[in-house]
Amino acid sequence: MKRLSHLTRISFLLAFFFALDKGVAFVRQVIIARQFGLSAELDAFNVANNVPDLLYALISGGALAMALIPALSATLTTQGRRVAWELFSRIFNLVFLVTATLSLLVAILAGPLVRWEVGVAPGFGYQQQEVVIQLMRLNLIATLIFSISGLVMSGLQANQHFLLPAMAPILYNVGQIFGALVLSPTQGYTLAGVTLPAFGLGIHGLVYGVILGAVLHLGIQIPALIRYQFRWIPSLGLKTASVRNVLRLLGPRILTVFFIQLIFIIRDNLASRLTEGAVTSLTYGWMFQQVPETLIGTAIGTALLPTLSGLAAQKELDAFQNTIERAIRVLIGLTIPVAAVLSIGLGPLQAAVFGFGEEGTRLLLWTTRGFLAGLLGHALMEVASRSFYARQDALTPLLTGAGNLVAYIAVGLLLYRPLGPAGISLTDAICFTAQALILLALLGRKLEHPFQAGNTIPRALLAALLGGGVALGVQSLSIWEHSPLFGSLTGMAFGMVVAVPLIWQELRLLLRL
Repeated sequence: MKRLSHLTRISFLLAFFFALDKGVAFVRQVIIARQFGLSAELDAFNVANNVPDLLYALISGGALAMALIPALSATLTTQGRRVAWELFSRIFNLVFLVTATLSLLVAILAGPLVRWEVGVAPGFGYQQQEVVIQLMRLNLIATLIFSISGLVMSGLQANQHFLLPAMAPILYNVGQIFGALVLSPTQGYTLAGVTLPAFGLGIHGLVYGVILGAVLHLGIQIPALIRYQFRWIPSLGLKTASVRNVLRLLGPRILTVFFIQLIFIIRDNLASRLTEGAVTSLTYGWMFQQVPETLIGTAIGTALLPTLSGLAAQKELDAFQNTIERAIRVLIGLTIPVAAVLSIGLGPLQAAVFGFGEEGTRLLLWTTRGFLAGLLGHALMEVASRSFYARQDALTPLLTGAGNLVAYIAVGLLLYRPLGPAGISLTDAICFTAQALILLALLGRKLEHPFQAGNTIPRALLAALLGGGVALGVQSLSIWEHSPLFGSLTGMAFGMVVAVPLIWQELRLLLRL
């Protein structure tokens, strides 16, 4: 019970800071949207992030975290902190060298990567492609800093320290807000009677804000490294068994994350062939889906990984399966009603906040709804994939990731023309939900017991139906005729309130996770 209580506390801590981060990120996106709108410039900025994000995710982000945290957790448990930090230091050195080399290579090949027919933006005009190339090269500076910061985050989480890593993304957003408020505008914003300076860098100012955010992301975590007595050693240790074990897990994980990140590139490749603003609508729609997905799925999955790794190392398979099963029930109970209520209520909020106009708001809303259809699938992926890596099985997620990529291309090509950006977001929902269910089925077979959801699914569906209906009814009241934003927020709040009694068991289960 003590272990479960610890997991609950960590989940709530992460959820709190993830919520704060998403709130700050939302403010950032509103500022950027108000400044640039659904424009070719903003499309170029969003597309330019793809390849640098791919490098980060492959090397020191999601790829390395999944391989390194289980290895570090096992080393901490069996050999102590000094040996664990030696392993961390060797991986740190290797990651920095690889990231620097690949960043230089991408900077040199940025032109072909953007213009190639299967590149990131073949549908853009020449001038817009030139802007993408410039922004991509600048973004690589932030990627190099993130290669260090993301690794530090993994090392601290393996030491069961989650506070400063959870705060780091908030400071990353603060850096980007500085870029949007100060570096980009030609005319200074006035806040509380104070007029901010304006550097007039335009869309390039956003990238300089990203670089500043990356520096802050790393800086906030350094005190925790000192607290946990990190010592750097100038060694790669390629011949040591511990480093080889991490690299053995990392190889398949890199390919798995490559498939995931390639989906983002394919997504924007398809969107670049649609109307102006399609890329940005997908970026913003994904942001709305990521708020509940991060608060629920990522928070629980991140908190579970070190514990699941320890249970797997100690071969406590019953506790391993029970922990996962409880997490699955919580995810089902929470995400289905949330997705329904948000799908009904977000329209007026998006219209009031972003000011995209009637047509732009409709485009964004339907794109968001496509992503929300996959909220449960993405949340389940957070737990399902981590469960395999906790058992140091990187092959199964790799194979299902390859299948997911093939399915995404096939379904995306089928849906993106007739449905536009909404067809692409719906493709995301279909493919990732299918992958999550396949992973859980395979994991159940490995554990010799299929996972049970009890009566969670029908109650969650009923909660979604009731909550969505109430949200729609409240939002449609004539009293909101002149304040649709308040009607939207009130409708969603009432929708969630009436859904709570139906998923009360899952909420109580969350407290015992």
